[in-house]
Amino acid sequence: MQSVEAKSILIPTKYPAGWFGTKYTMNLYRGCDIQCIYCDSRSERYGIDDFHNVTVKSNALELLRKELAAKRSRESTIGTGSMSDPYTLMERKLLMTRRALQMIAEFRFPVHITTKSDLILRDSDVLQQLSTKYASVAVTITTANDELARKLEPHAASSTERFRTLAELEKLGVVTTMTMMPILPFLEDQRDNIDQLVERAAAAGVKHIIAAFGVTLRDRQREYFYRKLDELFPGLSNQYRRTFGLAYECKSKNEKELELRFREACSLHGISTEMPYYQPPVADSFQMSLFGEEECSYG
Repeated sequence: MQSVEAKSILIPTKYPAGWFGTKYTMNLYRGCDIQCIYCDSRSERYGIDDFHNVTVKSNALELLRKELAAKRSRESTIGTGSMSDPYTLMERKLLMTRRALQMIAEFRFPVHITTKSDLILRDSDVLQQLSTKYASVAVTITTANDELARKLEPHAASSTERFRTLAELEKLGVVTTMTMMPILPFLEDQRDNIDQLVERAAAAGVKHIIAAFGVTLRDRQREYFYRKLDELFPGLSNQYRRTFGLAYECKSKNEKELELRFREACSLHGISTEMPYYQPPVADSFQMSLFGEEECSYG
């Protein structure tokens, strides 16, 4: 583990609406030891060398308190988990994410968390506190097969453990979502896999699922992904090369069929295929009008 000092910790999101409605991104760690073989964060554009080595932003919590205190509005959602899992293995000892969430709860900001770890349940008490304002958690699951998941996401919780995590989060009153992405071509893009994922999500009480039937690949990310495919699934990297070449978007050849089946399954189980996000309360214009009239009458 290495450490570095950050200049800022709450980074404005380029597209605030997005899937989760986050206005700020918070990454307490650089790199990720969960080591998903397809992770986009290995791309050159992010400038993270030795992605498998986790770097801790040593002054992150100090910066976070200052930046939270300086915000005039506390209605903007803070997101974490976009570049590295906030519950990376180092979090068990360092408690950086837990302390950051406690701080966000103290300042009463809404929060969205994306993770593949069941360690998030350690912070159930903080999530309940955050839920009095708004707390949203997306757990990524792309295969119902634990053995395959272990190959694709070596140090993540198993798919079974993640479904259990979703069920526990739902009981806490947290807004829960399953992110079913990326569904990897030739490995996960089978109808049976999609059916099982939706059925198990429904059994866990999940109310929202977002899916993408394909994967994006570029430069270092592609090189690493193909190297791991050669190691784990001999011959599959050649199939990717023949099918996608250097394309950025590598969509499943079954994308339309899987999308239709996914939506039908979600509809059957009453699951939304859109992600709700925090909406600041709107002042009651009628009450404001009455208040204004009273002020005038008592002038």
